[in-house]
Amino acid sequence: MSVQDLQAELEKAKRQVVTDGYEMSLGEIASLYKSDELIIAPAYQRLIRWEESQKTRFVESILLGLPVPPVFVFQREDGVWELIDGLQRISTALHLMGVLKVNGDLVEPLVLSGTNFLPSLEGMKWSSSQAGDMNVFNTPLQLEIKRARIRVEILRKESDQDAKYELFQRLNTGGSKLSDQEVRNSVLVMLNENFFKWIRDLSVKPEFKDTIQLTSTQEELAQDNEMVLRFVAYRRAPYTKGLDVNEYLDLAARKLSALTVEDLADEAEIFNWTFELLWKTFEGEAFKRWDGTRHSGRSMLAAFDVIGYGVAENRQAIMDMPNDVHRQKWLIDKVHALWKNQTYSNYSGQGVRGTTRMANLLPFAVEYFKP
Repeated sequence: MSVQDLQAELEKAKRQVVTDGYEMSLGEIASLYKSDELIIAPAYQRLIRWEESQKTRFVESILLGLPVPPVFVFQREDGVWELIDGLQRISTALHLMGVLKVNGDLVEPLVLSGTNFLPSLEGMKWSSSQAGDMNVFNTPLQLEIKRARIRVEILRKESDQDAKYELFQRLNTGGSKLSDQEVRNSVLVMLNENFFKWIRDLSVKPEFKDTIQLTSTQEELAQDNEMVLRFVAYRRAPYTKGLDVNEYLDLAARKLSALTVEDLADEAEIFNWTFELLWKTFEGEAFKRWDGTRHSGRSMLAAFDVIGYGVAENRQAIMDMPNDVHRQKWLIDKVHALWKNQTYSNYSGQGVRGTTRMANLLPFAVEYFKP
């Protein structure tokens, strides 16, 4: 490699990303949103993650004239903008002005709380149906908020199709409060919204939910979606040794989003069969540690990977067993014995890196669950 090679790569990369940008008022942004020329898709991120105090501080910053970080949009072929980054700021402004909608319905008006700088913000709102309500912004304050300006960075439609996905991931990693899978979900929506919906639909299947038994916090961070993605990725996008786990799942998500309707139907059938069998056999205990007498604790991700993938890959041979009784007894014995297996123990502990775990346990899973 040389400096010339680097310069050539840089020039090529720059041609793949075509950007533009300018200052806009919040009033102009609200007008674009109301006319469906600005889309803030709830599926990109959990729609509103800010607490009331965070929303109030943002409104306070606007009133004080403090600088607001830029937002990023992608310009579609039809000219409509998709919000890529800045959802919390833009949704708060729209919520304050009373125009924010979720699933087609207007959100309840935003009522602000007091702050150290502006304690009189307590109880303030944009408008009120009650005559004489004193906690309502007057026209000058409304205009001040509407005229507040924010820079909009535009990723134009001429950009390489992967550019918006890369931009979103880079903007929403590091200091972001989004989980890796929430960022990945947003990318999936951009890649193929039907594939994202397919994953989401599988994640709410009763047998799956009752088998993985996630906490409410884990579900909020979209871990159920990640586990569906893992299950399909292992089968359709084999893991490359050395890849960081999240990097692997990012690459797999892009590849899987191109699966045909027929491919997805096949995968859904295998997914449903696997988790119906595991639920019928273990009633929610399949991925919990077995101590020789009972299952206990929480479901473990390593157990999910090995058991789910191993059973799915050996589906036909397991289906060929004489009957359900024989099938379930065999599966119980294999899962119970897994917790004493040396290979599983060596690569499933907390100190084992994700790359090492996957490189060793995925091939092991296929062999271990061969009848």
